[in-house]
Amino acid sequence: MTNHDHDHAAPGQPLQRGTERRPLLIALFLTGTFMVAEVVAGVLAGSLALLADAGHMLTDAAALGLSLFAMWFARRPPTPEKTYGYLRLEILAALVNGAALIVISGLIVWEAWERLGAPRIIDARLMMVVAALGLAVNLFAARLLHRHVRGSLNVRGAYLHVLGDILGSVGTLGAGAVIVLTGWTPADPLVSIGIALLILISAWRLVREATDILLEAAPPHVDVSEIVQSLASIPNLHDVHDLHVWSLTSGFIAMSGHGVLDDPRHQAQVLAEINRRMQRLGIEHVTFQLEPRALYTIPSRGDASAGPGSEGDIPRRRVSQ
Repeated sequence: MTNHDHDHAAPGQPLQRGTERRPLLIALFLTGTFMVAEVVAGVLAGSLALLADAGHMLTDAAALGLSLFAMWFARRPPTPEKTYGYLRLEILAALVNGAALIVISGLIVWEAWERLGAPRIIDARLMMVVAALGLAVNLFAARLLHRHVRGSLNVRGAYLHVLGDILGSVGTLGAGAVIVLTGWTPADPLVSIGIALLILISAWRLVREATDILLEAAPPHVDVSEIVQSLASIPNLHDVHDLHVWSLTSGFIAMSGHGVLDDPRHQAQVLAEINRRMQRLGIEHVTFQLEPRALYTIPSRGDASAGPGSEGDIPRRRVSQ
């Protein structure tokens, strides 16, 4: 005999992302439009920093487009084969965005190294004018996306692309100023290398977080030991085991577990308390199975497959008590 309970809002349905689409669309338009101007100016000025920033803006446009597509496609309803629907497309998009940033950083460093060995003539004044305009455009796009960063890893990936452009514009302005004042053209590729390294750090963090979600690791802000202690303190609930906490997608945390009851008559009360405590910890999707103590046998040391009753041999990992 087992008891099983679910508690979650809109089971299997995508999170509402409607408010995030408009700023992404505006940012995509601004980025795509200015990218063309930056390519032309970079060629005319002979500036690697401008061309590097234009190349980064090209990936920004692709990243924003990918984010919008993933957000739209993730709203499709679940199917019998994909019972959670397409929620994790947003995480895949964030992973692709992060990987693209890593590749672009490597290409910028490579080209900068080549230019350090063979300096080129640069129109620093044109370089600075275009960089200043780019800075204004990117600051506006970043402001649009900033309020949605915490709610979606996918939007955060797009936001990091825009932040990379802001750094690129600032660095290009600085390099242009150095060239105008001193004529020292290596400032252009050196600034490009610095921009690439800063982008690489943010990209690596994004890839790592997206990978953790795909591997169903516990969210970094969730203290699993706190969950165990909270469950263990519920009256009539004992031997909490097989506890798992993971993110389905950004902002949608799930938990599953098993526990033992002394008296099955307390089932409804215990389940209600479990759901209440998990909601307080920000966990929206709770699946918890209760087992009567009479049918539960604690596995002996070295026995990882003891399980009660009609469930057969289910691997168990005791988490508390």
